[in-house]
Amino acid sequence: MTTHRRTTARFPAPEAEPVAGAGVEVTADADAGRATDVGSMTEAGRVPETGGMAEVGRGAGAGGGGGSGAGGVAGVGGASEVGGVAEAGGGGWRRLAGRSPWASGVKSLAVVVGAVAGVVRFLSGRDWPFWGVVGVCAGVAVLIVAGAAAYDVLRLRAARWRLTPERLELRSGVTTRRHRSLPRDRVRSVDLRADPVRRMFGLTVVKVGTGEQAGDDTELVLDSLGRREAESLRRVLLHQGEPAERADGSQADRTPVGGTRADRLAAHETLADGTSTGETRADRLLADGTRVDGLVAELRWSWVRYAPLSVWTFTGAAVVLGALYKALDAFGLKKVTGRLAAGVWDWVVTLPLLAVPVLLAANLLVGVLGAGLLFAESWGGYRLEREPGRLRVRRGLLTSRSLTLEERRLRGVEISEPLLLRLGGGARVRTVATGLSTSGGDESEDASALTPPLPRALAMRIAALVAGAGLPALTPHPPAARRRRIVRAVVTAVVTALVTAPATVLTRALVTPPLPSPATGVAGRAAPVDGRMNGQVAVWLDGGVGEWVWGWVWVLPVVVLAFGLWLAVAGAASLGHALSSRHLVIRRGAVARRTVALERRGIAGWTITESYFQRRAGLLTVRATTAAGKGHYEVVDVGHGDGLDLADRAVPGLLAPFLSR
Repeated sequence: MTTHRRTTARFPAPEAEPVAGAGVEVTADADAGRATDVGSMTEAGRVPETGGMAEVGRGAGAGGGGGSGAGGVAGVGGASEVGGVAEAGGGGWRRLAGRSPWASGVKSLAVVVGAVAGVVRFLSGRDWPFWGVVGVCAGVAVLIVAGAAAYDVLRLRAARWRLTPERLELRSGVTTRRHRSLPRDRVRSVDLRADPVRRMFGLTVVKVGTGEQAGDDTELVLDSLGRREAESLRRVLLHQGEPAERADGSQADRTPVGGTRADRLAAHETLADGTSTGETRADRLLADGTRVDGLVAELRWSWVRYAPLSVWTFTGAAVVLGALYKALDAFGLKKVTGRLAAGVWDWVVTLPLLAVPVLLAANLLVGVLGAGLLFAESWGGYRLEREPGRLRVRRGLLTSRSLTLEERRLRGVEISEPLLLRLGGGARVRTVATGLSTSGGDESEDASALTPPLPRALAMRIAALVAGAGLPALTPHPPAARRRRIVRAVVTAVVTALVTAPATVLTRALVTPPLPSPATGVAGRAAPVDGRMNGQVAVWLDGGVGEWVWGWVWVLPVVVLAFGLWLAVAGAASLGHALSSRHLVIRRGAVARRTVALERRGIAGWTITESYFQRRAGLLTVRATTAAGKGHYEVVDVGHGDGLDLADRAVPGLLAPFLSR
């Protein structure tokens, strides 16, 4: 019997992003001086000639890498100045910023602290004199700082980069030489990042992203450039000033929302407040197919109220305690932490009615404060702006970050509503684009994040502005989808009960009832059976605690059933789909509900899946594959006819050969 049936239809969609071909990488051994490996990024099987890697020219600037004038570095060998950055016509190889070793030396102080703590702990029990310990610690600190700075000097001496009219190239490597070359027309995003130390020295790390999905090393990183030079390079790589693109793909001049900063701020306030004037302006531009340029969203500190609406709020204290324990242990204070833990446990055992609420409240307080601080560090100074043909996100209180995305490479938007955030009326907006890296739940590293947690109504309007069209009303899925989930919840609860009952009986059977003493005839401590059970565990299980556990263990199937039924009803209510003139809109998820508006032109193929139980219920799953985002988006448990019709209308002609009318 076949349990799953699958039909896959794929084709190269218009403007679909290639998996490879975004650049060329040549790795060469430093001693042999010849190429030993060619990466998988070779475009059309061509590798640049090794002779072209020779250094022809060198930029001039303060500190060996700092820019002059508008932040650009003077080019050599026929270079032309564009946007403050010299485009090299022949040689034009230039250095990275010469202030980088100073920043590396300062950052190495974090390693110095741990090393000094280890040295002190090692020498404290060996009767070393105080000044001897101080001298050793000073020597270790000097070696670490000098080593970090020296390595960075060697790295800078080996690194050169240049920008030609066709390519961005980077040569790097102290022991293994690498030559990376990216065609400029493959650039999808430019990420500027500066931590507090780099900001102190006026440095910025530039990450140039492509549309590659294969491998981890898919970015060309310039570490580091001067702040002005990095900003100029960003503008040049993303073709600042080119005409905007309409929804139908034609080029058009975009009219910003007002010509001054005050006008743009007024437009932003209108959008956030939802007044009729701002909405009319936005609706008119969206209906014309032209998106709004200027300020789209700016941080409001009232949004910090959404920061604690996360699971990390309830687990933050445990993370902090774990980090504190490791730090104290590194300084040789393990005995202190052990005594503190024992004291807290004695308090809980002695006064549980007081200790448990106090500890829970302290855990919640630490989690709320930690969530607020993380929100401030990640989203301080947040601004979402639209430049001609691109989006720019700037954020970060300590570590500043600026990410620029080409709009013609966007394939949609995603509105994320985790359970706690949804109950609080909030949501997040993310992009569905090619060449962006994600890092799980770490919002400070998620390059696809467009907004912090904010009011859901504002998130919907921002998503509509970014997508270039409003999101249509969703069509709910048939009742059979809800029945499937309810049956699944009931079956899970029954299985839990069937597993719990034998486990409880077996556990009680392992404990022998108290045996009377031969001398006194008085019942004594329970004896272990066949040595399989430790005596203390047997007494614990046979005592009051064990009876309490056995009395409440039968509640577990009831809890599983209640949670499963809620999950089934909420999950079925979240299911929905719609098709507009530009987007396929999909919504699903009970605990973490996500609404994705995927551009139809970005769909590269379909995968139709139906399990045995789906076939009996008249349902199937339609998966749209794309080169952007996570690679595929599913319409789960949709009616058989509705799902096939949806796929056929979304990309006309693709699925028709596989359908029987």
